[in-house]
Amino acid sequence: MALELRHLRYVIAAAEHHSFRRAAGVLGVNQSAISRRIRDLEDELGASLFNRHSGGVELTFAGRSFLEHAKRGLVQIDCAASLVDAHGCGDAGNVRIGIFSSLSSGFFADLLHAFERRHAGVRLDFIEGAPTEHIASIRHHKLDVAFLTCTIAPPYCDSEHLWTEGIYVVVPVTDSLAGKAEIIWDDLYDRHFIVSRSDPGPEIHDYLVKHLARLGHRASVEYCSVGRDNLMHLVSLGKGLTLTSEATTGTTFPKVTYRLLAGEQLPFCAIWSPQNDNPAMRRLLSLAKAMSKRNRQCESRANSAIVVSKALSRPSVPHGSASPSRNHGRSP
Repeated sequence: MALELRHLRYVIAAAEHHSFRRAAGVLGVNQSAISRRIRDLEDELGASLFNRHSGGVELTFAGRSFLEHAKRGLVQIDCAASLVDAHGCGDAGNVRIGIFSSLSSGFFADLLHAFERRHAGVRLDFIEGAPTEHIASIRHHKLDVAFLTCTIAPPYCDSEHLWTEGIYVVVPVTDSLAGKAEIIWDDLYDRHFIVSRSDPGPEIHDYLVKHLARLGHRASVEYCSVGRDNLMHLVSLGKGLTLTSEATTGTTFPKVTYRLLAGEQLPFCAIWSPQNDNPAMRRLLSLAKAMSKRNRQCESRANSAIVVSKALSRPSVPHGSASPSRNHGRSP
């Protein structure tokens, strides 16, 4: 049967207003259109839905039964349409996120808080893992987006550099390095390091080996079968030093402290599949790019202010005074 949604809306409006004329006014259509479409529907159903009289219309017994089910059906259809619309606008649904950074502080934490405020109806699912695992999951659409340390996009993926984090050395509070404002590689050439077997331990291991090799020193790095929390406790016991990213320094541990490793930074990118059309994920990426751009602009203005401040703080030469170059060695 050729039953259209407008047929249901016509019947419901006519029943509520007891008149085809008043229903037409509410719906913004011609009275003849409502009368004709309802008559066509009655012919299709094989029963009258309305008793017509000079004062308007009233539902028949069949009409009341039809109306009861029609209302429920129309509500369900409207809900389905609203849900699809919300998904299409990125205001509902879920985003599967691969993480390789701390959620405790920094750009990533700020991004998640901002997104939750703007899109409370979107569920964010977090999956920890190695970068290679995340990239494979993105290609197979098991993840929507991953936030990883990288400089170029992996094959068949898109990427966007969003933020950088400093690298920190984790040292016991009793260690001599704890007294330094920041640490350089020369301070570490003869030190023993410990890293976790789980991620990001292997990446930290390779990072240490590469940089300490430049000093002509073979890195002393020991793998430990513990997680990050217990690794910090091993550092406090003097078992070795370790490295961590800036975002993780938002979490404190007893008897250890963080010291910046001068001149070292980790670039973080968002990585996703160009074939992924998840609207909620696209909203997250859009917000991340906007926040990243705003942060870069703020940093640029701050750096410019520092340059100007340094220039203004230099002592000026009084007008008309002779500089040493103008004296040509003559005594005053």
